[in-house]
Amino acid sequence: MVDAAGSLLAALWLAMPWMAVPALALAVDWWWGEPRPALHPVVWMGKALHGCAAQVAPTQVRTADYAAFARGAVAWLALAALVVGVAWGLQQGLRQLHWLLAVPLTALLLKPLLAWRMLRDEVLQVEAALGRSLPQGRERLSFLVSRDVQSLGAVEVRESAIESLAENLNDSVVAPLFWFALLGLPGAALYRFANTADAMWGYPGMRGARYWQWAGKWAARADDALSWLPARITAWLLKLCARGVRWASIARQARRTPSPNSGWPMAAMALALDIRLRKPGVYTLHGRGRQAAPLDTRRAATLAAEAVLLAVPATALGVLLREGWRLGTGG
Repeated sequence: MVDAAGSLLAALWLAMPWMAVPALALAVDWWWGEPRPALHPVVWMGKALHGCAAQVAPTQVRTADYAAFARGAVAWLALAALVVGVAWGLQQGLRQLHWLLAVPLTALLLKPLLAWRMLRDEVLQVEAALGRSLPQGRERLSFLVSRDVQSLGAVEVRESAIESLAENLNDSVVAPLFWFALLGLPGAALYRFANTADAMWGYPGMRGARYWQWAGKWAARADDALSWLPARITAWLLKLCARGVRWASIARQARRTPSPNSGWPMAAMALALDIRLRKPGVYTLHGRGRQAAPLDTRRAATLAAEAVLLAVPATALGVLLREGWRLGTGG
């Protein structure tokens, strides 16, 4: 028993340098932002998904198209296996290096799989554009959301930007960190692939002259499954940073949205800021809240930044336990 405890402590001690990877990755993100498209792995994923689209989705509407579902599932699994395989190979190669080199290089590889600075900047730029004119605010919002923005008023543009910040806080930061803590670079890469595939294939109808109702169903459900726990963790982080928000209230509001996941961080954000967030004709979160004002966009960005800072030590602890277990078992 004493030997086992000693071995565990020794493994955790050796694993400690790896705890720096999440903080280093976010530091690189903050100071340098996104890599060029030619070097961005998420861009590569998108190109691969786009290249497979013609073989996956039909051009006509079909009911109960199980063949399209099967094609979408097989293509998703094949591309996911490739993504995970490449990430695993890179991770194994880095582990052969001294930790002084392996840790920063791992952080550099993790960075493109998360995007906090770009998300924050894009949301704040929507508010800045809205301050100049409503058409400019709508145009800037169109870079963030897929919905039709031309009929949105100023308040609705602001609400959409804040909603996008909350939802993508999970998709672009918390979820990649969660899967990195659990499974390393392969986990973070798999999540970013699944999230990208959902954005490109998980569309309930016609898109890009192709019908995705069945062809994209696997991609949509895979993203739902991989985002389920991180979305709730994101809501919990926002709750901790806001203070005074009840978890039961977050859960009640989150169920008002059709998505099993995106409603959680959006509901937490709405309650934390005491504002209404709406998608006309679909849902209203925190209907008793006040109308979102220009300052609320900045407040939302600050709250999200605090949640990111809170996620870093939690991720570092997860990395310590994962790497300690690997070293302790000789993996």
